[in-house]
Amino acid sequence: MYIKKLFPVFLFLTLVLSACATAVSPVDTPEPATPEEDVITDTPEMEPVIPDSDTPDSQPPPRGAEREFSTDFSVHSIPYDEILSGGPPKDGIPSIDDPVFVSIDEADEWLRPVEPVIQMLVGDDARAYPIQILTWHEIVNDTVGGVPVVVTFCPLCNTGIAFERTVDDLVLDFGTTGRLRFSNLIMYDRQTETWWQQATGEGIVGEFTGHQLEFVPAAMVSWEEFKQANPDGIVLSRDTGFNRSYGRNPYIGYDDVNNPPFLFQGPETPDELPPVARVLALEFDGEAAAYPYVLLSEEFVVNDRVGDQEVVVFWAPGQASALDTQIIAEGQDVGSAVAYSRLLDDQLLTFDHDGGVIIDQETGSTWNILGRAVDGPLAGEQLTEVVSVNHFWFSWAAFRPETRIYQPSN
Repeated sequence: MYIKKLFPVFLFLTLVLSACATAVSPVDTPEPATPEEDVITDTPEMEPVIPDSDTPDSQPPPRGAEREFSTDFSVHSIPYDEILSGGPPKDGIPSIDDPVFVSIDEADEWLRPVEPVIQMLVGDDARAYPIQILTWHEIVNDTVGGVPVVVTFCPLCNTGIAFERTVDDLVLDFGTTGRLRFSNLIMYDRQTETWWQQATGEGIVGEFTGHQLEFVPAAMVSWEEFKQANPDGIVLSRDTGFNRSYGRNPYIGYDDVNNPPFLFQGPETPDELPPVARVLALEFDGEAAAYPYVLLSEEFVVNDRVGDQEVVVFWAPGQASALDTQIIAEGQDVGSAVAYSRLLDDQLLTFDHDGGVIIDQETGSTWNILGRAVDGPLAGEQLTEVVSVNHFWFSWAAFRPETRIYQPSN
């Protein structure tokens, strides 16, 4: 039974990966259906490992890598045997390097209300990156509010993450290596061909080994939530220059909590949660915390302290899974989870979910999932979003095994 359930996923992924590895064709997309905020991050750096080629412990670079890349493979911070081929070669899954954007009204013709998008807000610049597009490209190199950023999505880990793409005053452009580590996307930059781990933003092979990309808050929310909060926002267009089946999910049934992660070879996953359980993960001041979606869907609001940060996590229904059914918009409702600082103008707020709405105890103001007060004394105020990332539990735990899993106090 277990093998039969996995086989369609494996077969479909194999076909998709093979297709992505072929030469791309001009776009022929299907007809559409009827002031900068403070960023709270915690980004420790890694120490590079420079192996001695004369010792038996030294490892050659991943097979075929030296033919494809000009990377300095003598410098790396991880063992090379942790890196696997994901199927496609370098840039076989093509990044979007010259993104085109459309208005809310235009995108509304082909985006359904429950579809997931990655929201980027830098100053007054609000942008949505639909997962139906990122599923097929994984990387978008962009500039938002004047800040060069890279918006990324790894379907195998369910991780939508954005970073600033300036390192040592050099603006980098990113592509896909075609390799995975712990089932997670390994990116590379085209300026130095350093390899970067998408889950952590760490340089792991090459010139920038040990460097850390700066995280930028990027919430995964529903299309309806984004457009209601950002009526003047813009949306990544399907006009990507590539012919892909946007709106369809090539990873059918992948997020079934009873299935193991695909292509995972890594540390044993702590058994506090199933490996493919969805969590929202945070890390500050050396402490990592994970908030299981199954609990968030019962609590709706969690007040917590992680490291040196007072945080709150909001959850709301209405976002479809991008990894469930063949049509993304028809996926099961997994909801949206976003984390914020509880401090507003030096006032520490405590939040409750009461009568179907989020309110703060201190003023009785009402808040929406995107951290804006919509009624009461604080109406119009905006909470500061903190860096939090959707993960499958196996993926976060592989990189942060010491994570505290949130449990309700009563």
